[in-house]
Amino acid sequence: MDGRRPRVLKANRRTVKEAARTVRSGGLIIYPTDTVYGLGCDPFNVRAVRRVFEVKGREAKRPLPVLASSLEEILRIAVLDEEALRLARSFWPGPLTLVVPRKPVLPDVVTCGLPSVGVRVPRHEFALEVIRACGGLLVGTSANRSGRPAPRTAQEAISELGDRVDLVIDAGPAPLGMPSTVLDLTGPEPKVIRVGGLPLERLRLFFKA
Repeated sequence: MDGRRPRVLKANRRTVKEAARTVRSGGLIIYPTDTVYGLGCDPFNVRAVRRVFEVKGREAKRPLPVLASSLEEILRIAVLDEEALRLARSFWPGPLTLVVPRKPVLPDVVTCGLPSVGVRVPRHEFALEVIRACGGLLVGTSANRSGRPAPRTAQEAISELGDRVDLVIDAGPAPLGMPSTVLDLTGPEPKVIRVGGLPLERLRLFFKA
C-alpha cells in the first residue's frame, strides 16, 4: 500500500469515457457488474494484466476471467462449440462464466498458459457500456485480495484494493452480491467449478431439455 486516496467517480456517461481512457492507457479500474465489483484492465496489455495479479496477491497459476460486451466479442478470443453457444444464448447476459478453449490471440499471461479461458457477458447495462468503450473485452476478476470475500459495493472494493488502482466507479450495490457460477466445458462432460449467481437447477433443466 502506498497510502494514496483512490479516485472515485459515480457511474454516468462521462465516467464511461474516463474508464475507457484509463484502461486504454494501461490502468486498472474497479467497476460494478451484476454479480460483484470487478477489477479490470485491457486483457491484451500484458503489463496491466501482470499488475492485476500483483494487486490482488493472486497466484500466477490462477487464470483471470474476461468479461465481454457481447457474444461476438467473446468469439474473438475463445472457441465455443455448439453446446457452449447454446448455453451462451440461453444464459447471457447473466451470471454464468463458461470455461472454453481460448484462441492464440489472447496473451498467455491472462490464462497462466492454460489452453482455456473463462468468459462471460454480464447483465449490467453500465458494465456493458464500460466494456464496449474499452474495446469490447475487459478482465473481470473480483476486486478483492486473493482469498478474501468478493466486494458487493464500491466501498468494500476500496477497502480491499482502493490505493492500488487508478479509478473506482461507484454504481451502488451489485444486484446479485455474489460471484458468477462457473461451468467448465473443456472436458468430456460439463463440470461446475463454482456455484454462484446462476442456480444449479437452471443448468440441470438446460441439460435435460
